[in-house]
Amino acid sequence: MTAKSMREEKPIIYLNNAATTWPKPPAVVAATAASLARPVFGSGRTAGTEGEDYPMLAREALARLFHAGPAEHYIFTLNATDSLNLLIRGFLAAHPGPCHVLTTALDHNAVQRPLHELEREGRISLAVVPFDEDGHVSPAAVEEALRPETRLMVLAHGSNVLGTVLDIKAIGALLHDRGVYVVVDGAQTAGHIPVDLGALPVDAYVFTGHKGLFGIAGTGGFYIRDPDEVAPVRVGGTGTDSSSLVQPREMPEKFEAGTPNYPGLAALAAGVEFILSVGVDAIAEKAERKTAYIIGELEKEPNIVVHTRRPALPIVSFSITGMDDDDVGFVLARAYGVVTRTGLHCAPLVHRAIDGGKGSVRLSLSWFTTDEECRTAAAAIREVARHACRQVGSP
Repeated sequence: MTAKSMREEKPIIYLNNAATTWPKPPAVVAATAASLARPVFGSGRTAGTEGEDYPMLAREALARLFHAGPAEHYIFTLNATDSLNLLIRGFLAAHPGPCHVLTTALDHNAVQRPLHELEREGRISLAVVPFDEDGHVSPAAVEEALRPETRLMVLAHGSNVLGTVLDIKAIGALLHDRGVYVVVDGAQTAGHIPVDLGALPVDAYVFTGHKGLFGIAGTGGFYIRDPDEVAPVRVGGTGTDSSSLVQPREMPEKFEAGTPNYPGLAALAAGVEFILSVGVDAIAEKAERKTAYIIGELEKEPNIVVHTRRPALPIVSFSITGMDDDDVGFVLARAYGVVTRTGLHCAPLVHRAIDGGKGSVRLSLSWFTTDEECRTAAAAIREVARHACRQVGSP
């Protein structure tokens, strides 16, 4: 057997689910295949009547998962980044004039870059609210950053580096009292923890298909409470009201132009149905137990720095003293088959605060991560750390 074939047959422990979940539930794989095996059925785009209306199936499943409707207020896009761009620019288009915007230092570049580009263009003024030593953004810190001209806040529900979850209920209530529009990036929380959009004071909630919702890449979207607050900034064919040369204002056509990703939405609908069948509470409880175990094991080694000791999401970021994070990831993958992610995780402001901008190694679990995989991965990391410690201590 060649070295190449041995590497190919070596089982992997996949701990990069915060980037993209794997494996997918069997129902997701089956739904994707089924959608490709039959003609597309899309309202307004075919005279056929056979087949599934995958966009509506996905909308209805999301409305049940997030406890908010109507289903037509769930808009589909390419991914969370696409959704955030559409919402931010669409809000500004609907509300011309001076605009002060808030975000947080916990936020991903999917939020930071659109806002900093707009600041560079002179279209907004921007303030970044810091997080505390526990990885949270307090309502008091948000209140301190508010100005009379603050009209929009875009913030992460959960950190993709620290695994902390913000108190959106308290922050959103504060912002709504000041007349500030609230957009929440739920890319890391959707599917991982209970989210009740019927009770949360948010105006738009962004999700992506390929992470905690168990869908495939190329799908995402947002829930919008009041569509009149955001203007459409991407327009085109919808299959409806085709005699008009302007974009329809009915939902969901107001924000959805062009042919949707039918296989992706079939996968998304199946992924959300899987979550509903298992129960979000069960998913969150299992993740909390496994994450706590890994952190407890890593903290036994004095040269492993764990950046959050009690994350609310199944995310563990750590560094090993005396080793570059990329080297740690490389050794874990090649020698142990443990797939992680290393670097800045598209969240540079987080790393400036926690490690001087160096980056970290991130483990991220899913419902399918087993106890044995957690034990094996933790033991592998501890072994790498002990070897690094001996190397540093060598003359």
